[in-house]
Amino acid sequence: MTLEQAQGGPAAETRNQIKMEAVAKLRNYPTSPRKMRLLVDEIRGMNVEKAIALLEFHPQHNSVPLRKLVLSAISNWKQKNEGGDESGLVVKTIMVDGARTLKRMRPAPQGRGYRVRKRSNHVTVIVDTKQQNN
Repeated sequence: MTLEQAQGGPAAETRNQIKMEAVAKLRNYPTSPRKMRLLVDEIRGMNVEKAIALLEFHPQHNSVPLRKLVLSAISNWKQKNEGGDESGLVVKTIMVDGARTLKRMRPAPQGRGYRVRKRSNHVTVIVDTKQQNN
């Protein structure tokens, strides 16, 4: 422990600040990562309130779990920052990674079988307060 920290210097001030980021993860959702990325690209960098409104009325079936995931990230942020105002939250980072692939066989002509790959994905959302440049 440095003398500056013991006297309540800049290091002590950072402990009392608001924790900016909050993370939420969706694991093994059974849709292809490519389809999920199409929807994720629309909300990346967006204000969370606008993102929730967009996902609520989006026709793609992936929008339902993605909306719940954004709401979960907001809830996680509220847990970290009691009394904080979530109106300035932004979807800072959102990424889709491939998860397990189930391999199934489909009947094919002349006694053969074609392999069907049933893909799934992992989605990670990080919400953060909007950075203000002074």
